[in-house]
Amino acid sequence: MKKFLCLCCVLLASLGARPGAAADGVSGQPPPARQIFVSGAVQQPLTLGVPELLEFPPQQISEVQLICQSGANKGQLENLRGVLLRDILTRAQVLAPGHNDVKKMIVVASATDGYTVVFSWSEIFNSPVGDGVIVFFEKDRAPLADNEGPIALVSRLDTRTGPRHVRWLKSIEVRKVAD
Repeated sequence: MKKFLCLCCVLLASLGARPGAAADGVSGQPPPARQIFVSGAVQQPLTLGVPELLEFPPQQISEVQLICQSGANKGQLENLRGVLLRDILTRAQVLAPGHNDVKKMIVVASATDGYTVVFSWSEIFNSPVGDGVIVFFEKDRAPLADNEGPIALVSRLDTRTGPRHVRWLKSIEVRKVAD
């Protein structure tokens, strides 16, 4: 029987050697993004650091199991503090002038090392998944460690949470993908 390694497992195992990673030469990690930029099809582009994220309704998450695409358990994230991605997008005001435009929108979350994940507008605003997509900045009441942040994202209600766990989050872009 052939064994398959999923991309998520390889990425998590490499701790920083993700595709496109530009190591800082000291810790082996990409340079951290101190702020995230919300752009694209939004009325109000945002630049958010931890102080600005503290102004949003807080989310406290006790535990998120990191499950790789293959189904392997790769550990857990515990005692997280952050905000819902949905709340950030609501503040940015997604531009959808046509009645059905939101059905054609995606949200792209990218890290400083090039790692990128995608959500549909419907996942964030019209499904239970949106209740669990968290942009987080604290773990155990302290700033995130260098291997995680300072700002990260996880989709905690996904069946396999690892593939949409973004360390070193730097941007959130809203795109319309069809006319």
